[in-house]
Amino acid sequence: MTAALEVNEAADRVVVHLARPEVRNAIDSQMVTELHGVCDLMEQHPRVLLLAGKGGIFAAGADISQLRERRRDDALRGINSALFDRIHRLPMPVIGLLDGFALGGGAELAYACDFRIGTPRLRIGNPEPGLGILAAAGATWRLKELVGEPVAKEILLAGRVLDAEEALSLRLLNEIAEPDALLEAGDSWADRIAKQVGLAVRLTKAAFHAPRDAHPYIDDLTQAVLFETDEKQARMTAFLERNKQ
Repeated sequence: MTAALEVNEAADRVVVHLARPEVRNAIDSQMVTELHGVCDLMEQHPRVLLLAGKGGIFAAGADISQLRERRRDDALRGINSALFDRIHRLPMPVIGLLDGFALGGGAELAYACDFRIGTPRLRIGNPEPGLGILAAAGATWRLKELVGEPVAKEILLAGRVLDAEEALSLRLLNEIAEPDALLEAGDSWADRIAKQVGLAVRLTKAAFHAPRDAHPYIDDLTQAVLFETDEKQARMTAFLERNKQ
């Protein structure tokens, strides 16, 4: 069986390409299983994750041939929603590199990322109601947090598809890059993250996504952990020494 993903590991990052370009990188059960395998890897050895698609497309949605056959119990299993939530909760930041179409499940995978970089030809949205279903893998709540309720309703209820400039103006994208510079732009963000202290990034992400009523306790607790690290001591000492010069 041909792999649905291409995975390239480095010391501080992992680059994953959705690799079903013949079907516009449609997210099928095999890809879901392989993405869970990537999550296993990232949870065991936390690094920045870059997600991209082969063939000039991020992902045009879930595999309709499989989706058509799913029934009530499949929906209750949360096949895609559980995966995307797991990706969203990975210890280190996830960067989505969005080219061409990011529609349906592909858009919801993009919404689960911490950063999104798109190409000028990006089209992103959720046409699920046109197929008689809803965007049930995070869009109904995550998109409102990202772009606000009015625009989220336009996308989810009226089928609005955003182009790259619209997505950037709404801050759904952090940056626009040409297709041949997309991975380079992602690496640039990964480089910026890598300059930070890894544990501080991990705990900041955890605190950021903690429930509102967990604050300020979660902030104090994570800060207490960081205050005891050698890296904090070394970096603050170096900062003070530089300022003496």
